[in-house]
Amino acid sequence: MPGYGIAGPDQGAGLLPWSWAEQRLRDSRNVWLGTTWPDGRPHLMPVWAVWDGAQLWFSSSLGSRKIRNLRRNPEVTAATQDPEQPVVLAGTAHIERDTAAIRRFLDAMNAKYGTDYGEDFLDPDVNASVRISPRWVFALDEADFTGTPTRWRPPGGPG
Repeated sequence: MPGYGIAGPDQGAGLLPWSWAEQRLRDSRNVWLGTTWPDGRPHLMPVWAVWDGAQLWFSSSLGSRKIRNLRRNPEVTAATQDPEQPVVLAGTAHIERDTAAIRRFLDAMNAKYGTDYGEDFLDPDVNASVRISPRWVFALDEADFTGTPTRWRPPGGPG
């Protein structure tokens, strides 16, 4: 990042470990999801999300603006809620229809948020369960802004 005085990977606190980013993806209560309107305008909304170790999952009504946007353009960005230790990712969203995969997501979401969403959640004709495969992930720790910016290309991600 020219002009920001960002230190090299072996200076300052150094590059953050992938486990640091994953912990924040798991723990963030809310995630900011960025999609694109059909005319190219950005659309940003908070969602509950679950990190499964490889993909970020969220759900929404099939008629919501974010799902309508994703049907047209599946490219998304997402960021954890903490601006002092942010984790930002960009990737491709997929509306999941496999009931077993949706069940795993539902179980993880109920455990994380202390909810008890039931069987109606599993119907992909009623509710969209979305998984985002990250192409890249970026994070930094504000406590050492110039010494921690780190970018990853997660294994198995697109592109």
